Amino acid sequence: MVVTMRPIPPVKIVKAVQITSRHTFVHGGPIHIGDPNIVGIKNLGKPDFGDSVTIEKGEVPVFWACGVTPQAVAMAAKPEICITHAPGHMFINLIFSTKN
Repeated sequence: MVVTMRPIPPVKIVKAVQITSRHTFVHGGPIHIGDPNIVGIKNLGKPDFGDSVTIEKGEVPVFWACGVTPQAVAMAAKPEICITHAPGHMFINLIFSTKN
């Protein structure tokens, strides 16, 4: 699983969890709060995707499931063709039907 990390001051973590947990059809609530090693991240300064994020003193890393996960699966599966997005550049496809 690819995750997105955002550093959050401890006093705002409960509110962040409450707000994001309501949105289950997108990223939903955090999958982990705290030590990145527990979710297999050895170095927050060298992410596999995107840019690193600075964690200021007193902030706690909070991790959400990321939409890049299917892209990582596709990269491993190496299909003949796949249309997706890059970190920070969402792919949006609008399909209009000519049928009435």
